[in-house]
Amino acid sequence: MKRRDFIKVIAGSVAAWPLAARAQQPGMPVVGFLNSASPEAFPDRLRAFHRGLKDTGFVEGENVAIVYRWGENQIDRLPELAADLVRRRVAVIAVNTPAALPAKGATTSIPIVFLISEDPVRTGLIASLAHPGGNLTGVNLVSGELTAKRLELLRELVPTIVRVAVIVSPISFTAETTLKDIELTARAMGLQTNILNASTSREIDAAFASFADRRPDALFVASDPFFTSRRVQLANLAARHGLPLTSSTREITEAGGLMSYGSNIADAHFQAGVYVGRILKGAQPADLPVIQASKLELVINHQTARILGLTVPPTLLARADEVIE
Repeated sequence: MKRRDFIKVIAGSVAAWPLAARAQQPGMPVVGFLNSASPEAFPDRLRAFHRGLKDTGFVEGENVAIVYRWGENQIDRLPELAADLVRRRVAVIAVNTPAALPAKGATTSIPIVFLISEDPVRTGLIASLAHPGGNLTGVNLVSGELTAKRLELLRELVPTIVRVAVIVSPISFTAETTLKDIELTARAMGLQTNILNASTSREIDAAFASFADRRPDALFVASDPFFTSRRVQLANLAARHGLPLTSSTREITEAGGLMSYGSNIADAHFQAGVYVGRILKGAQPADLPVIQASKLELVINHQTARILGLTVPPTLLARADEVIE
């Protein structure tokens, strides 16, 4: 996205927030939007969420108000931000992965629509995908289940890899299962892994600095909103170290990473917006089955491949949903 377009999007959204609050008429529903990142990190996803609301007949500032709460990548702030939305008695709360458990802990009555990259049943958010029960439902991103496929695609593009550095946030909601999946998959593929923990920008720098002692052949970035928000830093450091970088989100590839394979997260945000709209119209979360995000995308940065001296196999290029030149 061009800088002027980005500024226009954010300025428009920010300007609309207080206006929406002032323009709110008696009876206008209020949606709480709780996200662990910052508003400038994911403008495309926010737009998709708004489209989902509009698809069900709701437009911010016209017939629905939205109260935004951003964690700014500080996970420990999320419980209080969730509690604040509950105190405001919003009609429904939309949350991303790190905010799901704090929101669940804050209320058992206000409907919650999550967009989560972990199995919501295994993590105790809901009873089952078909019949969530309680006050939560939403969209389940395919993430951990794609770990093996992501490594297979990386090896297809870079057949010589042996050592793979894995960067993961230890405070992430999905850290434990991510590490288990990666270790099992890497062992089956005969790959050596070096696990690096990072939950701040400084720790990302430190993780890359450690490569001076043990240089990996590639970098696997775990799925986490924090890493996507730090996409430029990750892509620039990977380029500086000459490392092929694979992730689950297209934004990191657009910033200069080599490839990504995972759910189309903008589409998932659209689906979350639709569910919020349906709940505002009277649907109960317990009756709305969790949507399994089925729209997957493979994105390859061909320019990065050339810089790294890699030749992308024609068969892989043909399977890519997007090739960045």
